[in-house]
Amino acid sequence: MTIDPTVGEATDDVQTTIVDEEHTAPTFAELGVDPAIVAALEADGKTRTFAIQELTLPLALAGSDLIGQARTGMGKTYGFGIPLMHRLANAEATGLRALDNTPRALVIVPTRELCVQVTEDLETAAKGVDVTLSNGTVRPMKITSIYGGRPYEQQIAELQAGVDVVVGTPGRLLDLAQQGHLVLGKVGVLVLDEADEMLDLGFLPDIERIMGALPTDRQTMLFSATMPGPIVTLARTFLNRPTHIRAEHANDSAVHERTTQYVYRAHAMDKAELVARVLQAEGRGATMIFTRTKRTAQKVADDLAERGFSVGAVHGDLGQVAREKALNKFRDGKIDVLVATDVAARGIDVDDVTHVINYQCPDDDKTYVHRIGRTGRAGRTGIAITLVDWDELHRWELIDKALGLGMPDPAETYSTSEHLREDLGIPADANGRIGAPERSSDERREPRAPRADRPKRERRRTRGGKPAGAEGATTASSADDAEQAEKSPTASTEQPEADGEAKRPRRRRRRRSGGAKSGEGSDGASRDAAPAAAAE
Repeated sequence: MTIDPTVGEATDDVQTTIVDEEHTAPTFAELGVDPAIVAALEADGKTRTFAIQELTLPLALAGSDLIGQARTGMGKTYGFGIPLMHRLANAEATGLRALDNTPRALVIVPTRELCVQVTEDLETAAKGVDVTLSNGTVRPMKITSIYGGRPYEQQIAELQAGVDVVVGTPGRLLDLAQQGHLVLGKVGVLVLDEADEMLDLGFLPDIERIMGALPTDRQTMLFSATMPGPIVTLARTFLNRPTHIRAEHANDSAVHERTTQYVYRAHAMDKAELVARVLQAEGRGATMIFTRTKRTAQKVADDLAERGFSVGAVHGDLGQVAREKALNKFRDGKIDVLVATDVAARGIDVDDVTHVINYQCPDDDKTYVHRIGRTGRAGRTGIAITLVDWDELHRWELIDKALGLGMPDPAETYSTSEHLREDLGIPADANGRIGAPERSSDERREPRAPRADRPKRERRRTRGGKPAGAEGATTASSADDAEQAEKSPTASTEQPEADGEAKRPRRRRRRRSGGAKSGEGSDGASRDAAPAAAAE
């Protein structure tokens, strides 16, 4: 094993371990992970650790506080997930309080999508893993997700039925805790995942309130791709002598070296056509397109769908069900293009994303790192394309300088540019449309069967309940009215008015100003005729 540890590079006592490319990572079993968890991971095709897992597991399994820092896609989820499940499965031996159907582990994440993703990963590793309650009952480990956009009732029912691990977003966790449904007083393991994103979204006050309700004798682990100053302050306040570990491969920079990056200066009016041609590049697989605003995300998705691409959208204006539906289609391969905003970027974990397109320039270097981190995951290669408009050049210069990319002045590029075709392998005959607009299965309809010949209906106009313009019908109705008048004196007094209305067609009330007086005269005459007929 060739590992070169470098300690004390900065004043904050960060241990940076550089892992040689030829280093063989140990297996989970060699690091002492519970056999049931190891078996579940092997069934999912995971046997050896990533760099961040190799370094954090020994400390986390022992119950120590730590800060794990690694780029996106390097396995941070199992870096904290495996230790907390190991401690729950061996609660008595690892010093946790006896399990009694209340949460013993709490994982706080910034977004709903990340909450669902982390829950699925933990459930994968927890298959076949049992826990022993304080009364001696042995049952499977229970993991639940708590986040907004879903009804309270189902989440409350899951908490009341008993749960061991809770993964949730700060707002909904705080709501259920204040209502008394979520018991925080017995939590033994706390995890803050993507802490820098929670800081950016303004969740820091909620996190501090949640952490204030937790027991002091707990294990706290903080994981993030970047470590800004407020997060370091939070760690020093709530963590007990943590070990700060940053794991990198040899010769790696702040961004993925396995990701080939292209930057083009593109005009806003030509971006849609340019992206449509990029999506026809050779070897293009699952692709993610990032925008700054929700409105732009939906607009781009609609435009690409109109051009014939299988595309979905994930942004804040969509309901939670629609967002999860689009993500599931993307993971299952039913659609191969996903347009998303930055907020949704943290929760999307798809290993085989080949291309990432920044439709708009990111706000800063951290956002850029997280965006392109969706490709080149788990040791794979990828391509990141950034489109910079003329009014975004100053922002890109700052990103380029912060990351040392060496591309401060992107080349002016259009959808027909020859260097664009050469860089990305776009066929010469590619254009901005690949076929008819894609329609979902819900929108497809079977052709209608021809209608049977229907009998022709006879329509007749009536006025006041009487046929209009038919003398025979009027005579017949008069005879009926006379017969009715013999039975009812009241009807006989009202009948002449009805007959008068039947014989004299009503005029429409909507008239020009010139015809208003004549209309009034007609109406007045009919009103005067009614008392006269009644008097007779």
